[in-house]
Amino acid sequence: MIVVVGLAFEARIAAGPGVRVICSGDGSELSETLDRAIETERGGLVSFGVAGGLASHLRPGSCVVASEIVSHGTRHATDRSWSRQVLNALPNAVHAPMLGVDAPVAHPHHKRTLHEETGAVAVDMESHVVARAAAAHRLPMIAIRVVTDPAERSLPRSALVGMRPDGTTDVGAVMRALSRRPHEFPALMRVALDTRAARATLLRSREVLLGPSVGIPNLGELGFDVA
Repeated sequence: MIVVVGLAFEARIAAGPGVRVICSGDGSELSETLDRAIETERGGLVSFGVAGGLASHLRPGSCVVASEIVSHGTRHATDRSWSRQVLNALPNAVHAPMLGVDAPVAHPHHKRTLHEETGAVAVDMESHVVARAAAAHRLPMIAIRVVTDPAERSLPRSALVGMRPDGTTDVGAVMRALSRRPHEFPALMRVALDTRAARATLLRSREVLLGPSVGIPNLGELGFDVA
């Protein structure tokens, strides 16, 4: 299978036998990279990693298995059979729409508006690209995302500036931003705690994803193009 993540720590969690991991970073080359990977590996596609919460009932560490991916007015359904296997193995996961965007959603008002407009409960920057690729190549796709920042919480600017294009964290940039905005320190510590909770859930989800009870469905039997 091909697993798409946005951040370097997500890539380390997702890595394993039989898995091709693509870390999109800022997403600028994700579509092209994914198309090239699909040319040599005809398997299922997975969007995996953390997400921002849009629905108020989701807390840091809440797992969402997407029922569909919403983006730019379009909706791509995820593979029902494969998603159901994941949900059976993750009984506390939420099955609901997810939103794909091209830039971080940092403010509670924006999160609330997006939830009301789309019905999506969480948002990330990779799932819509993966969903488009799956539709174009007629491959099954699922999305497993874990909430870090809940709907009512803003992401501090110092956290956003620390994201390098390759998905790693620029600690120096974060510290420089904090020196200019020291009042963001408590919020940044909150982000760190939320990410820790999300990471624990991601580790459990990864074990499920690569476990024997949650295999990729037989593509031919599902009517997908395996040529």
